[in-house]
Amino acid sequence: MMRDAVFLPLTMEAAGSCGSGLHTKAEAANRAAADCWTAMVGDCDTTDRRTLILTLHDLSEATVISGRAAIGGMVQYRRVAEAEALIDEAVREGDGEEFAEALVGYDLAVATVLSRLRSQSA
Repeated sequence: MMRDAVFLPLTMEAAGSCGSGLHTKAEAANRAAADCWTAMVGDCDTTDRRTLILTLHDLSEATVISGRAAIGGMVQYRRVAEAEALIDEAVREGDGEEFAEALVGYDLAVATVLSRLRSQSA
């Protein structure tokens, strides 16, 4: 049995204990990142490449709204937004290395907010 690739491992782990809405958005973002990566590797201009940023933005927005209320997350909001912008740029340029690096930064930024949110509610 083949496992699906996990492109946002920290986020997926942190979202597992959050509300179902955040977990669902994290799963959608992870799937979208995998689909986008496949399209980039194949040098295909698909909907997956063009819609990744929208799916990530949905997760970012939900994360930051939840986090802002719990932890005053303006610094984290900036980190999430900056990482999101780097991913968008990498996808538009078709730069796989930049995409991977930006995705790691995004994963860390979102997971940090979610982890803080979880610790605040514990």
